[in-house]
Amino acid sequence: MTRAKGRATRGGLRGWGGVTGMAVACAVTASLTLLPLAHGDGTFGGQSAGHGAAPAAPAEAEECKDPEASLPAEDADGPSIERIRKRGKLIAGVDQNSFQWGYRNPESRTLEGFDIDLVHAIAEDILGDRDAVIFRAIPTNQRIAALENDKVDVVVRTMTINCRRIGQVAFSTAYFQAGQQVLAPKASTIDGYNESLKGKRVCTAEGSTAFDALNEKSFGAVFEDEHDGTGQDEDRLTVPNQLDCLVRLQLGEVDAVVTDNALAAGQAAQDPAVELKGDKPFTTEYYGVAAKLGADDLVARVNHVLEDYRRGGADSPWMTSYRAWLATGLPGITGPPAPKYRSN
Repeated sequence: MTRAKGRATRGGLRGWGGVTGMAVACAVTASLTLLPLAHGDGTFGGQSAGHGAAPAAPAEAEECKDPEASLPAEDADGPSIERIRKRGKLIAGVDQNSFQWGYRNPESRTLEGFDIDLVHAIAEDILGDRDAVIFRAIPTNQRIAALENDKVDVVVRTMTINCRRIGQVAFSTAYFQAGQQVLAPKASTIDGYNESLKGKRVCTAEGSTAFDALNEKSFGAVFEDEHDGTGQDEDRLTVPNQLDCLVRLQLGEVDAVVTDNALAAGQAAQDPAVELKGDKPFTTEYYGVAAKLGADDLVARVNHVLEDYRRGGADSPWMTSYRAWLATGLPGITGPPAPKYRSN
């Protein structure tokens, strides 16, 4: 699909919000699901994927000072790169529901968005073919498990780099700066991440940095599910997939969502009845491409790709992708975050 056609399609999707519009989107997405998705029991193709529970991080992760520092960029081959080349395809864990990031276009039935553009760039560098990709849609709470169980080579899915996660996966340098923010109906009395959340039902995704933020300081918000043994309250406030929170919000089952402002901007574009609350994000976070621990050659190669992706100023591939997908909802960004590398 050409970029011009992609822009026209995106323009046609804006303003289709509300429960009816989302129901149509979910129905289309369900019919086009990429396999293998996580099963309801937390498995990939019948193999355990950790049921959404992250394994305990090593002690060194708890002592980290600069989690965004990654391996120096290299274009050399190694065992991970050789395995991808032998297969002839890069297997990428992505989202197919995050508008403007990783989204299944209901008209073209193709995946598109800022994260998807980056996956194509990685495939082109390693395999010489930007379309040599197997996309596997994974929910928020299965990103780490998909890598640990060798279901994907990389996860490119708005995944925040932090000290807890660097004990579980290996990250590239940062490719986007984001932050947590509140999403709520325009008519809501909630006006930000503050006391206005007191007593309000707030939705987050399992294993997300948004849940961690509320767990640290909730302002009296109700954000954890209470199970009464019937199972009826499961996944009401903490959901497997971040987009489920928007559906809960549209149905009136929650009062607000806390998520990355980058994702929330896409959701506000889908539903004009909701908006970001507060003047700016209340955290600073960085997205990275995740690989399995020990896949150092792949991480270094992705960092090499990112160096080229950032290069060129306003004409860089990064800025071209930003203008195509994100500039409307997240205006004013002049470039990607600068990479940080480990000294040893």
